[in-house]
Amino acid sequence: MNRAELVDLISEKADLPKAAAARTLDVLLDGITVSLQKGDPVVIVNFGTFTVKERAAREGRNPSTGEKIMIKATKVVGFKAGKALKDAVKEDAKS
Repeated sequence: MNRAELVDLISEKADLPKAAAARTLDVLLDGITVSLQKGDPVVIVNFGTFTVKERAAREGRNPSTGEKIMIKATKVVGFKAGKALKDAVKEDAKS
């Protein structure tokens, strides 16, 4: 599902015009982004938890030359699915 399909779904399910559904989605995504930028987790009960994780510096290899390079430390977004989401996916897979 892409962004346009998600806007269509929100519009249909919430009985909103597409423009309002798009703004709603934008506000949700902005809220998640701002919280993660601050380092705060975003917990959506029965869906999952978004967190910021620290990835340590490490040694890697340049794939074209094979030479060793240092990959600097960075922050990455992690997501852990909630129980209801996991169960919904499992149930769908059984069908």
